[in-house]
Amino acid sequence: MKDFIEPIVIVIFLILFSILGRVILEKAGQKWITTFAHTTTLILLPVITFMITKVISGNIALSLGMVGALSIVRFRNPVRSPLELSVYFAAITMGIAASVHIRWLFYFVIAMLLASWSIKIATKVAKKYKKDFYKVSFSEGNPLATLEILTNEDINLLDQNKLLISKTKNENDISYVLASIEFQELQKLLEEVKVQNKIIGYNIKSP
Repeated sequence: MKDFIEPIVIVIFLILFSILGRVILEKAGQKWITTFAHTTTLILLPVITFMITKVISGNIALSLGMVGALSIVRFRNPVRSPLELSVYFAAITMGIAASVHIRWLFYFVIAMLLASWSIKIATKVAKKYKKDFYKVSFSEGNPLATLEILTNEDINLLDQNKLLISKTKNENDISYVLASIEFQELQKLLEEVKVQNKIIGYNIKSP
């Protein structure tokens, strides 16, 4: 029974410490960690590494094969985000875990489910306090709706908006660029800004 419980307990601690590490990095000013891909990768990779280590420990042939397989994925396949790379590693780990013993496959699946649920719970808790647990990013390979607004003065509604990607000031105007997975969210924001009669022009694109 101890052999069954111990890996699950370790996985839970790995997830908790990964989330703690993410919070610490954000507080230290490392904004890159706040994207969905980097946050999820930070949580999944320790779990994947733990499972790989447990599965191949004591088996030199399997260890060498694992190094070769992971090298092929990393250097032969173009990836758009760290999360995509983690998914490939997870798929390889599932196959190797199943080849060693079926129980390790179940351990790994349970670990991935725990990690996914942890991300969902953290996201819901953050939304409850009207904060975002992660931010959208153009580099993650996901289609995003964008809204570009041109104005001749600062707009507080946009300056404080969570969807703001960039703000560029020129001599005669100010350009705001906002992005979201939800096109309707940008449409609603645009209507709110239009009421203020401060914008010169705008360009909105669906994903």
